[in-house]
Amino acid sequence: MAEFTVEPTQLIRKHDWETLVVEAWGKHSLRVRATRRPELTGHDWALLTKPQAAPDEVIVRVEGATGTIRNGSIECRINAEGWLTFYDDNGQLLLEEYWRNRNRLDRFTSPLNLSARELRPTPGVDAFSLCARFEAQAGEKLFGLGQYQDPFLDKKGTVLELAHRNTQSSVPFALSNRRYGLLWNNPAIGRVHFAKNITEWSAPSTLELDYWITAGDTPSAILEQYTAVTGRVPLMPEHGLGFTQCKMRYRTQDELMAMVREHKRRGLPLDMVVADFFHWTIQGDYKFDTTDWPDIEGMLAELRSLGVELMVSIWPTIDSRSENRSEMEEKGYLIGVDRGLRINMNWMGETVFFDPTNPRARDFLWQKAKTNYFDQGIRTFWLDEAEPEFGIYDFDIYRYHMGPVLQVGNIYPVLYAKTFYDGLRAAGVEHPMSLVRTAWAGSQRYGALVWSGDIHSSFRALREQLAAGLSMAIAGIPWWTTDIGGFIGGVPSDAQFRELLVRWFEWGCFCPVFRLHGDRVPYQPPPAPMRDGIQQFGSGAPNEVWSFGEAAYPILKKYLLLRERLRPYLRQLMKAAHETGAPVMRPLFFDFPRDPQAWETETEYMFGPDLLVAPVMHEAERTRKVYLPLASTWSCAWSGRVFDGGQSIEVDAALDTIPLFLRDAAKLPILG
Repeated sequence: MAEFTVEPTQLIRKHDWETLVVEAWGKHSLRVRATRRPELTGHDWALLTKPQAAPDEVIVRVEGATGTIRNGSIECRINAEGWLTFYDDNGQLLLEEYWRNRNRLDRFTSPLNLSARELRPTPGVDAFSLCARFEAQAGEKLFGLGQYQDPFLDKKGTVLELAHRNTQSSVPFALSNRRYGLLWNNPAIGRVHFAKNITEWSAPSTLELDYWITAGDTPSAILEQYTAVTGRVPLMPEHGLGFTQCKMRYRTQDELMAMVREHKRRGLPLDMVVADFFHWTIQGDYKFDTTDWPDIEGMLAELRSLGVELMVSIWPTIDSRSENRSEMEEKGYLIGVDRGLRINMNWMGETVFFDPTNPRARDFLWQKAKTNYFDQGIRTFWLDEAEPEFGIYDFDIYRYHMGPVLQVGNIYPVLYAKTFYDGLRAAGVEHPMSLVRTAWAGSQRYGALVWSGDIHSSFRALREQLAAGLSMAIAGIPWWTTDIGGFIGGVPSDAQFRELLVRWFEWGCFCPVFRLHGDRVPYQPPPAPMRDGIQQFGSGAPNEVWSFGEAAYPILKKYLLLRERLRPYLRQLMKAAHETGAPVMRPLFFDFPRDPQAWETETEYMFGPDLLVAPVMHEAERTRKVYLPLASTWSCAWSGRVFDGGQSIEVDAALDTIPLFLRDAAKLPILG
């Protein structure tokens, strides 16, 4: 018979080699851990280290061979065989483990001999392959999980790699229409199958099972409870509310300043510009090349006078020729390899990534950035390559300070963002924001503004970004953006690309951060291919709002000015994200959970509580169908015409128009 231990906020069950701990952790929430090792590791991973559960709200009891722990509106029951089942406060089933074996007490038996918590020892190694199995429920829909390049908002029926790649961010929080949310609190490389007959979370190498589950009547309640235990974004700084101009890349200080001056000459809003990669001497030196950037102090002074913030690109790559390489290698600040050459990326130099899982490595990198950037007046950083982007994604080769990448790999972007968040806070920046190419659960609390990576310039990619952005929002990452127009490709003079750029720009106006970026064609080579023995990088074709023809320019200007008028509304949305975790952009079901059609609608969304956005994401499309949710009235933001909710309508969508609808006579300055 199993041995139970009852603590004020924990129920512990020991049977054979397994220790199972179910613990109250946050409001209406439980954390589940299991191991076959002598004790738990003690890692909290995405979770904040202090459980936010009041002991007087927790009821723990054992009756014979069964145990129960209740925290607010969620209850976990452990039967005599050790199976877990979760219920809400009305006794309705939320989630149950999947067991198929011969047992004495369950309603059926099976000779399959499949366990719900399978920790299979790796021979000769203190590690396990893990598979956690749950019953699949008919009609269940699952949302969140992070950013994947597919068009599916509902992830039921999908197979997702739990790993980061360029354009892919695994943020393993799933929100169910069955009124629960589940965080897979394990940074190991793995996979999740949301199949019709079973749900399986797996990892080939880990030390323990760890997940967190919460119950709530509405998606907003679930997100609020989830972000309470994983953290919330800081307040968005003012320069994050407007327009950010970027391209691959402004090669020199003169190029960047010429663009800024032209923006201002035209009377166009501009909040932030970016000094992209290879502004440096060499990867890993973390300082400007003064040949191309000779007067940083003067440049920053002029930018400040124009009300423009400078963002500077940081890569985690350390070139073998960098002035910092020897010291970082000697002190263990670089990631290791278990076999093969110690080269993580061979592009523009042989490089190894710095290791943010080592606290001393984080301190070292921040001090370099502080000396060479922050102390000159730079406050905002672009943390690129944050997966990190291995030249070969053979995760079993690499090793971090915290352990093998197979076991801890997904934590990398969290600690990369923490490097700069902690440094900026210590230096007096109250609300840091860093543009980061990848995120995991908890990244948001370190000021991570995530973008969707090096996506293609196509309407298909545009459609996939809508699903990616809404999925990130439900996964607890409210600061999110894309490269407007796509990153890879796009000829500014091409009519088809101009249409794509216009449609993407219109949608970008209603993303949390409004940012134009891309590697436009044709490539502009540098004046000289080498400088002091270091290969030089050129630039893409023009990528400014005036670069796409006379027909496109007034449309782009229209949305630049509209974004400015929405700034007060955006401040409210960012304040709500900071205080409650409410996403800025969110699927319709977030605001209309009682409307069944809202759970089915995947190609439109709410931008805050008052504005419905229905982006046009197909070439040559000039009308589109829009569903207007129940229990509200809706007015077309362009015509003022009022519609009852609970119906689908066909609306005009001329090239200069993105369909927008105001909820219940909300007053927003769409028309100026």
